[in-house]
Amino acid sequence: MSPRYFVLAACLVAAFAAHAQTRGELLGSGTISTGLQETSVALTPDGNTLYFMRSDFAERDDTILVAHREGGRWGAPQVAAFSGQWHDSEPTLSPDGRRLYFVSNRPLRAGSAPLTAEMHGHRFAGTNLWYVERQTDGRWGAPVHVDAALNDGAMIYNPSVAANGDIYFSAHRPDSGAAYQIYVARRTTQGYAAPQRVELGDVARNRMDPAIDPQQRFLVYAGNEGDSLGSADLYIAFRQPDGRWSKPLHLPGEVNSTALENAPSLGPHFGELFVSSNRRDEVAFPKPRDTAATLQQRLQQPLNGSRNLWRFDIADVLRAHGIEP
Repeated sequence: MSPRYFVLAACLVAAFAAHAQTRGELLGSGTISTGLQETSVALTPDGNTLYFMRSDFAERDDTILVAHREGGRWGAPQVAAFSGQWHDSEPTLSPDGRRLYFVSNRPLRAGSAPLTAEMHGHRFAGTNLWYVERQTDGRWGAPVHVDAALNDGAMIYNPSVAANGDIYFSAHRPDSGAAYQIYVARRTTQGYAAPQRVELGDVARNRMDPAIDPQQRFLVYAGNEGDSLGSADLYIAFRQPDGRWSKPLHLPGEVNSTALENAPSLGPHFGELFVSSNRRDEVAFPKPRDTAATLQQRLQQPLNGSRNLWRFDIADVLRAHGIEP
């Protein structure tokens, strides 16, 4: 399991056993969302091409997939052209769709060893930020390493890009406290400035997986501010007139559950929020007696405790805080 969640391990056990209601819209049941782990939606501006991550339960083998909408339904995913050899994860698109950022343990130079990291005595695949750029023929170019201060270290996660090129991400850095915090690297004419921690409160709270509004009016992220229903929930903070961030608010309604919610991303439509969650179907006992075949079929389906992809609408929350399309 990713080291970002070691600090939540005890809560995760309870979350996997929880019988959360399956609300919202499950994305591509059986095609996109399966009995494996799926996280990190990146949807093109036209809404017809979807990039996401699929992995094993331990998240030791992460790969970025791409699927296309065909006749109103998602076609079978394929491994993205730039992925499939390294520990690639957490794709995100720039608002104009011309760049796709992701994190990877791939080495900077061919033939070198893959990037590794260590935290609390655990060694695991390290991550740096990379991107691919859309070419004139519509295909992606070769992956490019982001040579900037935000790639200091080997624990960079969940990039999210504003319209002006500022990159938000979560990381473990010297000023992160015991776990993870959210940072922003500002785009300048000379490249990216040194990352600054996004001030959201006490660094004793673990904060991960930012999803920034393209205009940077609000920020959605995963964490636990003391009122989480599960091991991690989703929160939203709003930009104040003085430039600071408001106190984070626990997202209301169906977005959060007693399961794990993380890896939020914003869709191309106003209020569209994609979430990874391991909420599962409720099992009532006594259940209809399984055969070996029905048991295997049921346990391999979505909502078996693996993380799946969900779509929610938070437009009312945004409008209540003065955000309009």
